[in-house]
Amino acid sequence: MSPHVAAFFLAGSDFLDGLVSCFKVMNPPLRKAIITTAYLCLIGLTEGDSPKYSMLADQLYSLKAAADAHRAGPLNANDSMVSELVTTTPILKQVQSRLETSDTGLTRTKPVITALEGYRKPGASARPKRLIKRRIDKGKGIMTEDQSDLVGEMRVHRMSQISQIQDLFPDLGSSFVSQLLDEYNDNTEQVIAHLLEDSLPPHLAGGDRTKELSPERTRRKSHDIAPRSTPPQIPTRHNIYDDDELDQLAVDTSKLHFGKRNPERTTDDILNDRSSAPNKAAILSALSAFDADDDERDDTYDAVDAGFVVNDGHPDDADEQKRKDASEEALFRAYQSNPKSLDRDAATRRSDARAKLKQTTGMTDEAIEGWAVMLSRTPHQVKHLEVKYSASSGGQPILASTAWRASSARSHPEDSDGDLGDVSSRGSHDRGRGRGRGRGRGGGRGGSAAGPTGDKETENARRRKEANKGSRANHNRRDQRARKMGRGGFPG
Repeated sequence: MSPHVAAFFLAGSDFLDGLVSCFKVMNPPLRKAIITTAYLCLIGLTEGDSPKYSMLADQLYSLKAAADAHRAGPLNANDSMVSELVTTTPILKQVQSRLETSDTGLTRTKPVITALEGYRKPGASARPKRLIKRRIDKGKGIMTEDQSDLVGEMRVHRMSQISQIQDLFPDLGSSFVSQLLDEYNDNTEQVIAHLLEDSLPPHLAGGDRTKELSPERTRRKSHDIAPRSTPPQIPTRHNIYDDDELDQLAVDTSKLHFGKRNPERTTDDILNDRSSAPNKAAILSALSAFDADDDERDDTYDAVDAGFVVNDGHPDDADEQKRKDASEEALFRAYQSNPKSLDRDAATRRSDARAKLKQTTGMTDEAIEGWAVMLSRTPHQVKHLEVKYSASSGGQPILASTAWRASSARSHPEDSDGDLGDVSSRGSHDRGRGRGRGRGRGGGRGGSAAGPTGDKETENARRRKEANKGSRANHNRRDQRARKMGRGGFPG
């Protein structure tokens, strides 16, 4: 620091008092900066053509007063800026040496220097004892990966120390600072003290102070030499719009638009515009080409025709259906045997018949009574249940006819979809009346071609069969086969 700058800062006592106050903050980097600043300012007063020893004596008196006030206070006496300054820096020794050389102001300043010597921390000195330099055995072995990592960490620590010293002495090169750290066993404070005192050894004092460190050579690890497989190529994205007008940038810009094509167009305008509406003739043409016979067959009444429910392969559904059928059968038997047991009154609900029915079906009174009300409103359901549960009484279940007949449709149009009372089923009545395939052939006329030989009715039936054989026999077989195939049956 130049003498003029030092004199400018120490012209009054405010700057030094500020340093003393700021030193009370427990911040090691801040304290180190305060000590360095105070040392440079005080030494700067002794340099130049006309050293200001009078101002230096005043500042030393101010430091002594601040040290006395700190010692009288509740804080630690060794934790003051004055104690740290006289302990870690050679300020007192250098001031006394320069006063003796100039032979000016020594009489006034010497008592203050002696008093400040009393604030030096016990067991510490400005220049620590020089230690014997320890040499690292480099060896001749191959450096392992762990050793390489350790060397890298040491290098980072060394560069951190070099940067700290270069902050105070920016004109020094990194190689010269590294040599100083090697000389003083990586002690940054000793290096700074010797640089401030200009007391470096001869082999370092005459060296190149601007020399920089050479860049570190990167080592190639052994496992990096192993060959690596070629990474797969990134797949190319394809879509249906590849090589179109937009992809090739060949589209006319007049056809492009952002947002709505016509923002002023309203919903009513779109609905009233019939230019893009479907053509009525096209709709009628499509309907005429539709064939209702190509639709899937209706298997709604297959279970009714068969007399039982076909298992669809799901055990849970089959068990549930069995429970429902058992409950329905119990309710229907009670409805046939004792309809009063299904009435909606308090006496019936307390009866033994109702209790037994609830235990059998697992239903509540409201559910049982509701089932009876719905059954009384649908007579055709009563017929359906009679047919469904007729097998339990010992008789053969009657299969309702699902074939359409013109005569029955004309006479009873409401029962043409399946009359439960139709007695034209196969083999369910008198065997002597023929096969019973229709209402007008065989049994309807009292004879059959399969009857005993010599019988008059049998002979008449055989003559009618021979007379009408060419018009019906083969044609009927062909028509019946076509009907079976249309309903989803199998040939043969």
